[in-house]
Amino acid sequence: MDISMNKVILNNGVEMPQMGYGVYQVSPAECEHCVSDALKVGYRMIDTAQAYHNEEGVGNAVQKSGIDRKEIFLVSKVWISNYGYEKAKTSIDESLRKLQTDYIDLFQFHNPAVLPDINDPDGPFAAALEAKQKGYIRHIGITNHRLKVAHEAIESGNFETLQFPFCYLATEKDLELVELCREHDMGFIAMKGLSGGLLNNAEACYAFMQEHPDVVPIWGIQHEWELDQWLELTERNPRMTPELQAVIDHDRKELAGDFCRSCGYCLPCPAGIQINQCARISLMIRRAPSESWLAPAMQDEMEKIEHCLGCGQCKSRCPYELDTPNLLKRNLADYRRILAGEVSTESYLRPAQK
Repeated sequence: MDISMNKVILNNGVEMPQMGYGVYQVSPAECEHCVSDALKVGYRMIDTAQAYHNEEGVGNAVQKSGIDRKEIFLVSKVWISNYGYEKAKTSIDESLRKLQTDYIDLFQFHNPAVLPDINDPDGPFAAALEAKQKGYIRHIGITNHRLKVAHEAIESGNFETLQFPFCYLATEKDLELVELCREHDMGFIAMKGLSGGLLNNAEACYAFMQEHPDVVPIWGIQHEWELDQWLELTERNPRMTPELQAVIDHDRKELAGDFCRSCGYCLPCPAGIQINQCARISLMIRRAPSESWLAPAMQDEMEKIEHCLGCGQCKSRCPYELDTPNLLKRNLADYRRILAGEVSTESYLRPAQK
C-alpha cells in the first residue's frame, strides 16, 4: 500500500494528504532524521511550527529527499497574533527561508488568545493575506486549544482550516466543532491524537479517527518504532471493533475530569517548574510506563513544585481552565507516595513498551 497516494479533499476544496506527520520540539538534526524517515515511508504532510525551532530540519529533509516539492504538503504555524504587519511579514519570510521553500502550503496562526483583525492594514493578518496573494502561502488556517476562540474562528469565515485537539477522549463540544467546520466549509485538522502520550493503544486511536473521514489527523511521532507502528496501522487500516471500543470506554472513564494535556501554554514558569510534565506525572507513570519517571532527574524536577510562587500565571494561561497549582501539588503528593513505596509500582513501572 502506497500511503503517499492517500489524499483527502476537505469541504472547502483544499486537498491534502490523508495523514500528517507532526514534529514537535526536537533538535533540527533529530527533526531532519525523523522527517527523512517519514518521507521515505510515504508521509507527505509535514507539520511544524516556528516556535518549535526545527523548521531548518524539515527544510533539510525535504531538500534531500529527492521528492518533488509539489508532492509534499508543508504546514507551519507562527505565533504572530501580537505582531504588527512588519514583524509578521519578517516572521513569514523567516519560515520560508528555514523551510527552504518558495511557498508554505498551509500557514496557521499559532494558538492566538484573540483572533487577528482581518481589517487592520497594520496587523498580522494583512501580512499573511499579502503573502498568500504573492503565492508565498497557499492556505491560511488557525490552531487553538480554546473552544471559544475556535468557535469565533469558524464563524468568522476568515480561515480555511482549524487545527484543534481531537482524540477518542473528545467531548460533545469537540465533536460539535467538527460538525461546525463541515457546515462552514472549513477543514478540521486533529492534533494530539494520543492526548499528549496519555493514550497508549495506537490501534484504538487510529480506528477512532477512521470514524471521522472529514478529520485529518497529525500524529506526533518522535521515534522510529512509532513510525513503524503507524505505517503498519496505515497499511492494515483497522476499523472500530467491540474490543477497541471497550478500550476507549475504559480510558474515557479513567481520564474523565481534570488532567493536563501537556500543551505547554502555561510555560514558562517563573519558579522553573516543568509544569507540562509535572502536572501529569501520576498519569504518565501509570499509562506510559517508563523507569525514567522515577529517575533522579525527574525527582529534582518534581521537587521544584515546593518552590511554587503562587503567582497564578499558569492557571490564567491554561486553555482548559485547570487549577494548575493544585494539580501540581496533588501530583507531587502522589509522586512522593510512590517513591516511599506506599503505592505499589509493580504493575506499571517497567521500561516503556514499543
